[in-house]
Amino acid sequence: MSDLIFARAQMGFSLAFHIIFAVAGIALPLMMVIAEALWLKTGDETYKTITKRWARGTAVLFAVGAVSGTVLSFELGLLWPEFMKWAGSIIGLPFALEGYAFFTEAIFLGIYLYGWDKVSRPMHLLSGCIVALSGALSAVFVVIANAWMNAPVGFKLVGNLPTEIDPIKAMTSPAAFPQVLHMLIAAYAAIGLLAAGVHSFLLLKDRTNVFHRRALGICLALGCTMAIAEPLSGDILAQMVAHTQPIKLAALEGQFDTMRGAPLRIGGWPDVEAKQTPYSIEIPKMLSMLAYHDLDATVKGLKDFPRDEWPPVLLVHLNFQMMVMCGVIMGLVSLWGAALYLKTKRLPDSPAFLKAVVGISPLGLLAIESGWMVTELGRQPWVIHGVIRTSHAVTPMPGLWLPFSTFLVVYIVLAVIVVMLLIREFSRSQDASTQPQDSHSQNPEDPSAAGKSKDVRHE
Repeated sequence: MSDLIFARAQMGFSLAFHIIFAVAGIALPLMMVIAEALWLKTGDETYKTITKRWARGTAVLFAVGAVSGTVLSFELGLLWPEFMKWAGSIIGLPFALEGYAFFTEAIFLGIYLYGWDKVSRPMHLLSGCIVALSGALSAVFVVIANAWMNAPVGFKLVGNLPTEIDPIKAMTSPAAFPQVLHMLIAAYAAIGLLAAGVHSFLLLKDRTNVFHRRALGICLALGCTMAIAEPLSGDILAQMVAHTQPIKLAALEGQFDTMRGAPLRIGGWPDVEAKQTPYSIEIPKMLSMLAYHDLDATVKGLKDFPRDEWPPVLLVHLNFQMMVMCGVIMGLVSLWGAALYLKTKRLPDSPAFLKAVVGISPLGLLAIESGWMVTELGRQPWVIHGVIRTSHAVTPMPGLWLPFSTFLVVYIVLAVIVVMLLIREFSRSQDASTQPQDSHSQNPEDPSAAGKSKDVRHE
């Protein structure tokens, strides 16, 4: 049992570390491309400076993400040999395709970083588009593999062995589209608003800095749009979970009793022994509505399932509540920003709004971490839902505490290095200010700023 705990802990920690770089690899290249497209359209050199800053950040995050992703691929084989032996022929295809997407991203990122003066502007922009697309496709293929683990299809069981394997059908699992959509939107929202928080913080310190104003505009356009769209993808995902993993749905909501017109719970602390969820605010019939689009639909409770198939209900419920809370806050601030823009037709830059953006900036990553905890813990005790238990897939190798401790130290060191590099990059960007392009660029609280200018410093 201790080996299972260490194997799960090491895999969980590796995934939690890697996913930060994975979502950055999805969103940051798109922001980089948008900035370059705006430079080509407007001729504003500030956008070129933004592009180069974000390109260097992309390179740093890509390098570390490549390392942590490679470690994960080894861990799948070393820690979970029975899983890979059983499922490799079924879901090997999306993993192979992810490898192609990764190498394509690496090649064109090199062209993008070092080809500024060596290829034409349209070709340079195209290489950035390929980087952005490849980063998204890498995530798509990995999430497809995970979706198959939640709703396995594409094979028939004969004597506990898979036969009549169809890898293409396996990639079209019922969970594939909802999970991919939710993950991509979450990545764009999280990184967009995280970067917006950084630029908002620096803009509060220097209200006339055009670099941060331009960068903030791009970040808010992407992050706020996706944060507002995220509940729609969540609704699609919830319906999929209700139909394919009803026990996970029950754990998400702390729903112990089967009930028609089941309530949606806000908060609460599931008590597995007492089989109830006290301290929660219940919205009548709303869970049935969200899960089945029917106010009177029946939602199965945990009591209808064998006790040894229950996931860790408390952890699943609390992580789900955390994810939803973060998403709601991000959505509300994003709606505020959209309302300000529609009212003024300019970048929302009031001190109150900028401080709110700074405050919510880490919530996207927190929501993603919590969401993956829900996805993985909610599937337990199965590594492949309804087919193979996690305890049957783990390696028999003893002494797993040693690699767990080693990787923990390595990841902490890598995290410190990345943070230092990014802080250095952002601190350098503070001197990339230029003369405001219009009256809205000036500090409304400092009339004396009118007419002042600063030297333009470009790369």
